[in-house]
Parts: sequence; C-alpha cells; structure tokens
Amino acid sequence: MSRPSEKTAAFEPNSAFARGRAPYASWPEASRGRVFAEPESPTRSCFQRDRDRIIHSTAFRRLKHKTQVFVYHEGDHYRTRLTHSLEVAQIARSIARVLALDEDLAEALALSHDLGHPPFGHAGEAALARSMSRYGGFDHNAQTLRIVTKLEHRYAEFDGLNLTWESLEGIVKHNGPLVDSSGVRAVPKSMSESYDRLDELDLGSYPSAEAQVAALSDGIAYNNHDIDDGLRAGLFAVDDLLALPFVGRVFSDLMDRYPGLEMSRLIHEAVRRMISDMIEDVLRETQSRLAAFKPETANHVRNLGSPLIAFSQEMQANDKALKAFLTAKMYRHDKVISMTRKAQPVIGDLFDLFLAAPDRLPAEWYAQCNGPNTMETAKIVCDFIAGMTDRFAFDAHKRHLSL
Repeated sequence: MSRPSEKTAAFEPNSAFARGRAPYASWPEASRGRVFAEPESPTRSCFQRDRDRIIHSTAFRRLKHKTQVFVYHEGDHYRTRLTHSLEVAQIARSIARVLALDEDLAEALALSHDLGHPPFGHAGEAALARSMSRYGGFDHNAQTLRIVTKLEHRYAEFDGLNLTWESLEGIVKHNGPLVDSSGVRAVPKSMSESYDRLDELDLGSYPSAEAQVAALSDGIAYNNHDIDDGLRAGLFAVDDLLALPFVGRVFSDLMDRYPGLEMSRLIHEAVRRMISDMIEDVLRETQSRLAAFKPETANHVRNLGSPLIAFSQEMQANDKALKAFLTAKMYRHDKVISMTRKAQPVIGDLFDLFLAAPDRLPAEWYAQCNGPNTMETAKIVCDFIAGMTDRFAFDAHKRHLSL
C-alpha cells in the first residue's frame, strides 16, 4: 500500500478530522494508504472519500433493484439491497458516534457490504455458486472485493475504487479473521483469485472496531426489517412472534399499552424499539469490554483475540432464536421458495449460454473472453451475471432464451 503524503501521515489529534475520536478508533491521518498513491483531499478525510466513491459507484446504484428477500416486482415497500444498506449505515453511524469511532469508515463499510450480491438474493448466490463450482466458486464477499479493486471502471489511472487499506480490510474481514479454528488460512478460492494482495490485509487478525460495528449493524438491520417485511407480506403473524424471547416481549408490551393499535403502527413501533434495544445492548457490552481490554490503538483492537464490538450473551441468544424463527417462517416459506424456484434457473441458464457462446455477451464483456468454455470466460460471465439486477436478469433470460 502506498502511504499518505508526509503532510497527512502524521498522527494529529487536534486536526479537524480527529476531534472527539477515541484512541482505539481508526484514524484517517494514520491510514495505511491506498494501492495507487493519490493526493489527499483538503476537505475530506480518506475514509470520507472511500464512502463517497462507494455511493457513486455503479454497483451501489444497482442495489436498488436487487433482492433482499422479495424479488423486485413483488411490492414497492419491501426492502431491496439498497434500502437495507442505507439502514445498516444509519445504525452503524449511530453506534460509531457513541463509541467515538470513525463514523465515515463505519458508514463506508456498511454501504459496501452487499455490493457483491448477485440478483435474487441468497437463491441467486446459490445458483451462481453451483455454476461456478468448476471454476473457483462464487462468494458475495469475494465479489465485493473484486468490484472495488477491479470491476468498477471510473478512474483514468486505475481499475476499481482504490479504497484505503482500512476499507479493504473491513470488506474482507468484517465477519472476523479468515483462519480456521487451528489458525490455518481459510479464504474462499474466489476471494484469493480476486485480489493478489490479500495477505497484506492481515488475515489472521480481527478487523477494526468500525468494521465490527458495520457487521453487527447488518445483523440488527436485517433481522428487524425482515420481521417488518414478513409481517406485511403475511408470511407470519404477530401471534407467531409472541413466544420468542425479546421480540415477543416487545410486541406484548406494546399491545398491552396500546390496545387496538393499527397493525402498521404496531409493527413500526416494535421494530424501532427492538433496534434501539439491540443498539443499547451493543453499547453496554462494548463498554464492558473496553473497560476489560483497555485498547489503546486500532491495532490493539485487531489483536485482542476476540471481538470488541458485540452483543451480550443474552442478546446473542435472542438473536439466535430470531434467526431460527425467520429461517423457518420466512426464508423457507412457500411464497419465497416458489420465487426461488423461478429465479435460480434464470442464473443457471444465462451462465450456460454465455459460457458456451460468449459472443452473446455485450461487446465490452466479450472482448475480455478467451473463447467458449474456458476458466477465464467463466469468470467474466460470472462477473456479468453477478452485476445484474433482478429485472435485468429476467429480461436477459427472456431475450436470449425464450422460445
């Protein structure tokens, strides 16, 4: 990684970017830099620039028509990858602010975490992984890394977004170290093939506190908002939730306090209170860990051997119970499974078509291929399909494969 210019590399606690930031936060002035050296901005920190580059990327815009759970045409009020990412970013900024972390880095990682998802949500990822099983596999985190380091073509001097080391680290390791229980490197093949400087990201350590905040914010957002979407879609009822710890208590308390409250208000009140309670739990648990670990730098956070940002044990159990409920009642609901069955063949059919006949790809994609049924062509086809929105994938399938 290139280092920032001498002017900005020094640790400057009194700088405009550093006011109120904790010593264990990620300091933009001490960033490990970018792969391609660039002049620093006089008005934005390096993490602000990362956030802005993500927002302006093509991959980020496409999230508005990519499935969270429901496919795009099923209703205007269900979450998409875009609205989910914005909600994750709001939660991440809230937590980062209270903990005196770098809000811009936390937000950048929250906004980027779903960039690599293909169309049709987890069903699309499973279908693309099957198609790519002979060619290195497919993993949405690896695809996010590939997007920000290679596939975005916006700048004259480099491919990708040329994000800082800290942002790349957070994208790769936001769920923790990439090693197995015995400490052996455990990286998806598709990720190691996506970025040839992967080892520079210190794969055996935890990520920054900001990356940990973004990962936990993702869980808070999708669990609560899937309750919202699932209730509004009629996949389950409020009565089904009452036996759940934490969730059932929130709904019961609201119904006791506001008998006869209309359903839309009840759902919104419950979801916002659950999000608030989960954020407060994270803050309490993290404050306890801060007192125990006393981290003095961002690198100290990385090398603690366990997460700094976490739920309490009680909330972890609540979260596990909620995930199990949503898996059974929502993700495996007949309505969702039915759409999965319609969506997955679209991915497989398009992959097989373009792999065998890459000349059917748009010209700029075809130019990167080296003939039918090759490893390199498979990767290009995978990139093309992974970037599709739900709507584009359906349209492409109809255009190329309808009888």
